[in-house]
Amino acid sequence: MEKVLKPMSGYLALVICLVLFIASVFFFITGAGSENIANIVLAGVCFVAFFFFIKGLMIIQPNHSRVLNFFGKYVGTVKDNGLFFINPLYSSQKMSLRSENLQGQTLKVNDKMGNPIEIAVVMVWQVGDTYKAAFDVERYSDFVKMQSEAAVRHLAMSFPYDNLEDDHAPITLREGGDKINSILEQELTDRLSKAGIVIQEARISHLAYASEIAGAMLQRQQATAIVAARTKIVEGAVGMVDLALKKLSEGNIVELDDERKAAMVSNLMVVLCGEKAAQPILNAGTLYN
Repeated sequence: MEKVLKPMSGYLALVICLVLFIASVFFFITGAGSENIANIVLAGVCFVAFFFFIKGLMIIQPNHSRVLNFFGKYVGTVKDNGLFFINPLYSSQKMSLRSENLQGQTLKVNDKMGNPIEIAVVMVWQVGDTYKAAFDVERYSDFVKMQSEAAVRHLAMSFPYDNLEDDHAPITLREGGDKINSILEQELTDRLSKAGIVIQEARISHLAYASEIAGAMLQRQQATAIVAARTKIVEGAVGMVDLALKKLSEGNIVELDDERKAAMVSNLMVVLCGEKAAQPILNAGTLYN
Protein backbone atom coordinates (compact mmCIF):
# COMPACT_ATOMS: atom_id res chain seq x y z
CA MET A 1 0.00 0.00 0.00
CA GLU A 2 1.21 3.48 -0.81
CA LYS A 3 2.71 5.46 2.07
CA VAL A 4 3.25 9.21 1.63
CA LEU A 5 6.38 10.67 3.24
CA LYS A 6 7.09 14.26 4.29
CA PRO A 7 10.89 14.66 4.11
CA MET A 8 12.83 17.55 5.58
CA SER A 9 13.66 20.63 3.55
CA GLY A 10 16.87 20.38 1.59
CA TYR A 11 18.05 23.99 1.81
CA LEU A 12 20.07 23.47 5.00
CA ALA A 13 21.64 20.35 3.51
CA LEU A 14 22.49 22.36 0.38
CA VAL A 15 24.31 24.97 2.50
CA ILE A 16 26.21 22.20 4.29
CA CYS A 17 27.18 20.69 0.94
CA LEU A 18 28.57 24.03 -0.24
CA VAL A 19 30.53 24.49 2.98
CA LEU A 20 31.97 20.97 2.78
CA PHE A 21 32.94 21.43 -0.86
CA ILE A 22 34.70 24.75 -0.17
CA ALA A 23 36.40 23.22 2.87
CA SER A 24 37.64 20.23 0.89
CA VAL A 25 39.08 22.50 -1.80
CA PHE A 26 40.72 24.74 0.83
CA PHE A 27 42.32 21.86 2.77
CA PHE A 28 43.52 20.22 -0.43
CA ILE A 29 45.19 23.40 -1.69
CA THR A 30 46.80 24.21 1.65
CA GLY A 31 47.85 20.62 2.22
CA ALA A 32 49.34 20.19 -1.24
CA GLY A 33 51.29 23.44 -0.96
CA SER A 34 52.86 22.69 2.42
CA GLU A 35 52.88 18.91 2.07
CA ASN A 36 50.74 18.73 5.24
CA ILE A 37 49.27 15.24 5.32
CA ALA A 38 46.64 16.24 7.88
CA ASN A 39 45.13 18.87 5.60
CA ILE A 40 45.00 16.39 2.72
CA VAL A 41 43.21 13.90 4.97
CA LEU A 42 40.76 16.61 6.05
CA ALA A 43 40.20 17.48 2.40
CA GLY A 44 39.39 13.85 1.69
CA VAL A 45 37.02 13.63 4.68
CA CYS A 46 35.21 16.82 3.66
CA PHE A 47 34.85 15.62 0.09
CA VAL A 48 33.41 12.27 1.20
CA ALA A 49 30.98 14.10 3.52
CA PHE A 50 30.07 16.44 0.64
CA PHE A 51 29.38 13.49 -1.65
CA PHE A 52 27.29 11.82 1.09
CA PHE A 53 25.11 14.91 1.67
CA ILE A 54 24.73 15.79 -2.02
CA LYS A 55 23.42 12.30 -2.71
CA GLY A 56 20.61 12.91 -0.20
CA LEU A 57 19.40 16.05 -1.97
CA MET A 58 16.33 15.56 -4.13
CA ILE A 59 14.37 17.95 -6.37
CA ILE A 60 10.75 17.03 -7.20
CA GLN A 61 8.98 18.90 -9.98
CA PRO A 62 5.22 19.71 -9.86
CA ASN A 63 2.99 16.65 -10.42
CA HIS A 64 5.92 14.29 -10.00
CA SER A 65 6.88 11.93 -7.20
CA ARG A 66 9.72 9.79 -5.93
CA VAL A 67 9.31 6.21 -4.75
CA LEU A 68 11.92 5.49 -2.04
CA ASN A 69 13.52 2.13 -1.22
CA PHE A 70 16.02 1.13 1.45
CA PHE A 71 17.98 -1.93 0.36
CA GLY A 72 14.96 -3.46 -1.36
CA LYS A 73 12.37 -2.41 1.22
CA TYR A 74 9.69 0.12 0.31
CA VAL A 75 10.01 3.20 2.51
CA GLY A 76 7.38 5.54 1.07
CA THR A 77 6.53 8.01 -1.67
CA VAL A 78 7.29 11.73 -1.70
CA LYS A 79 4.64 13.72 -3.57
CA ASP A 80 5.48 17.25 -2.38
CA ASN A 81 7.28 19.61 -4.72
CA GLY A 82 10.57 21.36 -4.04
CA LEU A 83 14.04 20.64 -2.65
CA PHE A 84 14.25 17.92 0.01
CA PHE A 85 16.86 15.95 1.92
CA ILE A 86 16.42 12.23 2.46
CA ASN A 87 18.61 9.41 3.71
CA PRO A 88 21.46 9.21 1.19
CA LEU A 89 21.24 5.42 1.34
CA TYR A 90 17.72 5.48 -0.09
CA SER A 91 17.29 4.61 -3.76
CA SER A 92 14.59 6.59 -5.55
CA GLN A 93 12.46 6.06 -8.65
CA LYS A 94 10.94 9.00 -10.51
CA MET A 95 7.25 8.71 -11.35
CA SER A 96 5.00 11.24 -13.07
CA LEU A 97 1.57 12.02 -11.61
CA ARG A 98 0.44 14.03 -14.61
CA SER A 99 -2.55 13.07 -16.74
CA GLU A 100 -1.56 11.32 -19.95
CA ASN A 101 -3.40 10.66 -23.21
CA LEU A 102 -3.39 7.29 -24.89
CA GLN A 103 -4.58 7.14 -28.50
CA GLY A 104 -5.13 3.46 -29.08
CA GLN A 105 -4.40 1.93 -32.45
CA THR A 106 -7.29 0.89 -34.68
CA LEU A 107 -8.15 -2.73 -33.96
CA LYS A 108 -9.99 -5.14 -36.24
CA VAL A 109 -12.27 -7.36 -34.15
CA ASN A 110 -15.59 -9.17 -34.46
CA ASP A 111 -18.64 -7.73 -32.78
CA LYS A 112 -21.22 -9.81 -30.90
CA MET A 113 -22.87 -10.88 -34.16
CA GLY A 114 -19.56 -11.95 -35.70
CA ASN A 115 -19.20 -8.99 -38.08
CA PRO A 116 -15.63 -7.68 -38.50
CA ILE A 117 -15.39 -4.07 -37.37
CA GLU A 118 -12.68 -1.48 -36.78
CA ILE A 119 -12.58 0.23 -33.40
CA ALA A 120 -10.20 2.56 -31.57
CA VAL A 121 -10.40 4.49 -28.29
CA VAL A 122 -8.75 7.48 -26.70
CA MET A 123 -8.32 7.59 -22.93
CA VAL A 124 -6.95 9.91 -20.25
CA TRP A 125 -5.18 8.26 -17.32
CA GLN A 126 -2.79 9.00 -14.49
CA VAL A 127 -0.94 7.18 -11.74
CA GLY A 128 -3.03 7.09 -8.57
CA ASP A 129 -1.10 4.58 -6.44
CA THR A 130 2.67 4.80 -6.89
CA TYR A 131 3.33 1.60 -4.90
CA LYS A 132 1.22 -0.54 -7.25
CA ALA A 133 2.61 1.19 -10.34
CA ALA A 134 6.19 0.65 -9.20
CA PHE A 135 6.06 -2.86 -7.73
CA ASP A 136 2.89 -4.72 -8.78
CA VAL A 137 3.59 -4.58 -12.55
CA GLU A 138 6.79 -4.68 -14.57
CA ARG A 139 6.36 -1.46 -16.59
CA TYR A 140 3.11 0.30 -15.88
CA SER A 141 3.07 2.28 -19.15
CA ASP A 142 3.28 -0.93 -21.22
CA PHE A 143 0.70 -2.51 -18.92
CA VAL A 144 -1.71 0.35 -19.68
CA LYS A 145 -1.31 -0.11 -23.44
CA MET A 146 -1.81 -3.87 -23.40
CA GLN A 147 -4.76 -3.90 -21.00
CA SER A 148 -6.51 -1.03 -22.79
CA GLU A 149 -6.32 -3.02 -26.02
CA ALA A 150 -7.73 -6.09 -24.25
CA ALA A 151 -10.57 -4.00 -22.80
CA VAL A 152 -11.48 -2.60 -26.22
CA ARG A 153 -11.55 -6.09 -27.74
CA HIS A 154 -13.78 -7.37 -24.94
CA LEU A 155 -16.13 -4.40 -25.36
CA ALA A 156 -16.43 -4.90 -29.11
CA MET A 157 -17.20 -8.61 -28.69
CA SER A 158 -19.87 -7.93 -26.05
CA PHE A 159 -22.19 -5.76 -28.14
CA PRO A 160 -23.41 -5.70 -31.77
CA TYR A 161 -22.31 -2.90 -34.06
CA ASP A 162 -25.94 -1.93 -34.69
CA ASN A 163 -29.41 -3.47 -34.36
CA LEU A 164 -29.85 -4.52 -37.99
CA GLU A 165 -29.31 -8.18 -37.09
CA ASP A 166 -30.39 -8.03 -33.47
CA ASP A 167 -33.57 -5.97 -33.23
CA HIS A 168 -33.84 -6.60 -29.49
CA ALA A 169 -30.32 -5.44 -28.59
CA PRO A 170 -30.66 -2.90 -25.75
CA ILE A 171 -27.24 -1.36 -26.44
CA THR A 172 -25.22 -1.17 -29.64
CA LEU A 173 -21.74 0.16 -30.26
CA ARG A 174 -22.95 2.70 -32.83
CA GLU A 175 -25.87 4.08 -30.82
CA GLY A 176 -24.76 3.33 -27.25
CA GLY A 177 -23.15 6.75 -26.77
CA ASP A 178 -22.42 7.65 -23.16
CA LYS A 179 -23.58 4.22 -21.95
CA ILE A 180 -20.94 2.45 -24.04
CA ASN A 181 -18.30 4.92 -22.87
CA SER A 182 -19.27 4.32 -19.23
CA ILE A 183 -18.97 0.56 -19.72
CA LEU A 184 -15.57 1.08 -21.36
CA GLU A 185 -14.36 3.25 -18.47
CA GLN A 186 -15.47 0.65 -15.94
CA GLU A 187 -13.77 -2.12 -17.90
CA LEU A 188 -10.51 -0.15 -18.02
CA THR A 189 -10.75 0.72 -14.31
CA ASP A 190 -11.18 -2.94 -13.35
CA ARG A 191 -8.22 -4.02 -15.47
CA LEU A 192 -5.82 -1.20 -14.55
CA SER A 193 -6.60 -0.84 -10.84
CA LYS A 194 -4.01 -3.52 -10.04
CA ALA A 195 -1.36 -1.18 -11.44
CA GLY A 196 -2.62 1.84 -9.47
CA ILE A 197 -3.89 3.58 -12.62
CA VAL A 198 -6.87 5.95 -12.48
CA ILE A 199 -8.99 6.31 -15.63
CA GLN A 200 -10.24 9.88 -15.97
CA GLU A 201 -11.99 9.52 -19.33
CA ALA A 202 -12.35 6.98 -22.13
CA ARG A 203 -14.13 7.47 -25.44
CA ILE A 204 -14.49 5.55 -28.71
CA SER A 205 -12.61 7.59 -31.31
CA HIS A 206 -13.14 5.38 -34.36
CA LEU A 207 -15.88 2.88 -35.18
CA ALA A 208 -16.68 1.41 -38.58
CA TYR A 209 -17.26 -1.84 -40.41
CA ALA A 210 -14.13 -3.51 -41.72
CA SER A 211 -13.30 -2.66 -45.32
CA GLU A 212 -14.16 -6.13 -46.66
CA ILE A 213 -17.83 -5.85 -45.62
CA ALA A 214 -18.28 -2.08 -45.49
CA GLY A 215 -19.87 -1.94 -48.98
CA ALA A 216 -22.33 -4.76 -48.28
CA MET A 217 -23.30 -3.29 -44.93
CA LEU A 218 -23.84 0.12 -46.51
CA GLN A 219 -26.18 -1.39 -49.09
CA ARG A 220 -28.07 -3.20 -46.34
CA GLN A 221 -28.42 0.00 -44.34
CA GLN A 222 -29.65 1.83 -47.43
CA ALA A 223 -32.17 -0.94 -48.16
CA THR A 224 -33.40 -0.85 -44.57
CA ALA A 225 -33.80 2.92 -44.75
CA ILE A 226 -35.73 2.67 -48.05
CA VAL A 227 -38.06 0.02 -46.64
CA ALA A 228 -38.69 2.12 -43.53
CA ALA A 229 -39.40 5.20 -45.64
CA ARG A 230 -41.74 3.26 -47.93
CA THR A 231 -43.58 1.84 -44.93
CA LYS A 232 -44.10 5.35 -43.59
CA ILE A 233 -45.34 6.59 -46.96
CA VAL A 234 -47.82 3.73 -47.32
CA GLU A 235 -49.15 4.29 -43.80
CA GLY A 236 -49.70 7.98 -44.59
CA ALA A 237 -51.28 7.25 -47.97
CA VAL A 238 -53.75 4.76 -46.47
CA GLY A 239 -54.76 7.35 -43.89
CA MET A 240 -55.27 10.01 -46.55
CA VAL A 241 -57.34 7.69 -48.76
CA ASP A 242 -59.52 6.71 -45.82
CA LEU A 243 -60.01 10.37 -44.92
CA ALA A 244 -60.90 11.26 -48.54
CA LEU A 245 -63.56 8.54 -48.78
CA LYS A 246 -65.07 9.56 -45.46
CA LYS A 247 -65.25 13.22 -46.48
CA LEU A 248 -66.87 12.38 -49.82
CA SER A 249 -69.42 10.16 -48.11
CA GLU A 250 -70.20 12.62 -45.28
CA GLY A 251 -70.64 15.57 -47.65
CA ASN A 252 -72.76 13.64 -50.14
CA ILE A 253 -70.51 14.98 -52.82
CA VAL A 254 -70.70 11.87 -54.97
CA GLU A 255 -72.17 8.39 -54.65
CA LEU A 256 -69.55 5.70 -55.21
CA ASP A 257 -70.20 2.01 -55.48
CA ASP A 258 -67.60 -0.55 -54.45
CA GLU A 259 -66.02 -0.73 -57.88
CA ARG A 260 -65.65 3.05 -58.16
CA LYS A 261 -64.26 3.19 -54.63
CA ALA A 262 -61.70 0.54 -55.58
CA ALA A 263 -60.70 2.53 -58.65
CA MET A 264 -60.42 5.73 -56.63
CA VAL A 265 -58.32 4.01 -53.96
CA SER A 266 -56.02 2.61 -56.65
CA ASN A 267 -55.56 6.01 -58.29
CA LEU A 268 -54.93 7.78 -54.97
CA MET A 269 -52.38 5.18 -53.82
CA VAL A 270 -50.51 5.51 -57.12
CA VAL A 271 -50.44 9.31 -56.81
CA LEU A 272 -49.46 9.36 -53.14
CA CYS A 273 -46.88 6.55 -53.19
CA GLY A 274 -45.34 7.21 -56.59
CA GLU A 275 -41.86 8.73 -56.83
CA LYS A 276 -42.78 10.82 -59.89
CA ALA A 277 -45.49 13.39 -60.35
CA ALA A 278 -48.82 11.96 -61.59
CA GLN A 279 -49.75 12.49 -65.23
CA PRO A 280 -53.43 13.51 -65.58
CA ILE A 281 -55.50 11.47 -68.06
CA LEU A 282 -58.74 12.80 -69.48
CA ASN A 283 -61.41 10.12 -69.58
CA ALA A 284 -64.05 11.04 -72.19
CA GLY A 285 -66.27 8.11 -71.35
CA THR A 286 -67.29 6.44 -68.12
CA LEU A 287 -65.63 3.99 -65.80
CA TYR A 288 -67.32 1.14 -67.65
CA ASN A 289 -66.75 2.33 -71.21
